[in-house]
Amino acid sequence: MTNRYVFLYASAMVIIVALVLSGAATLLRPRQERNMRMEKMQNILAAIDISATRGEAEELFARYVTTAKVIDHRGEEVVGDAFEIDMQEENRKDPQQRQLPVFIADVDGETLYIVSLRGAGLWGPIWGYVGLKSDMATIVSANFDHASETPGLGAEISESDFEEQFSGKRIFDEDGSFRPVRVVKGGAPPDDPHAVDAISGGTITSNGVQNMIREGLEAYKPYFEKIKSS
Repeated sequence: MTNRYVFLYASAMVIIVALVLSGAATLLRPRQERNMRMEKMQNILAAIDISATRGEAEELFARYVTTAKVIDHRGEEVVGDAFEIDMQEENRKDPQQRQLPVFIADVDGETLYIVSLRGAGLWGPIWGYVGLKSDMATIVSANFDHASETPGLGAEISESDFEEQFSGKRIFDEDGSFRPVRVVKGGAPPDDPHAVDAISGGTITSNGVQNMIREGLEAYKPYFEKIKSS
């Protein structure tokens, strides 16, 4: 067997494998994109305390989410598709150029608002959704996720034990001052409406969640003020 034959055989195999993988990726892309869309709907619904399987997500999203809008840094509505907003890309922009998604839901006659957040954990990006009651101060629920946090430590931000702490917490004081939720190492005071327990052993990720909430909700403040004054 000559070296030329080996080279040609290896080259042909590489080309064939590349074509097969490329074809598979093309065929699977629509399914992958649909799965990502369903997962996003599940996460948005979770922020208003509605649990949905992937199969139920589209139906429940259409039932409860009545409006989706895009706002600018002044809280004014602008043209755009809220569902397609990429918060990673928006966070790279100057704050005055950012566009933010808002999802408005009707649950048992109560109007709820869902906003999108993105930040940085220990090993990579973290993100989430926070649902707010119509007073724009009380959290209904929260949903968080991550790209590569440590299992058993920072990855716990996506577990219900951590997320459920946010239900009923407040992001404004009674006097209207902005005071977003803190993530407290060693345990939050039980009567503090602005604090939750940090993750044991996940200090940097917990701090990342706290910063994401503070900075993310700060960007939505003009919109919150408009809703409260309307």
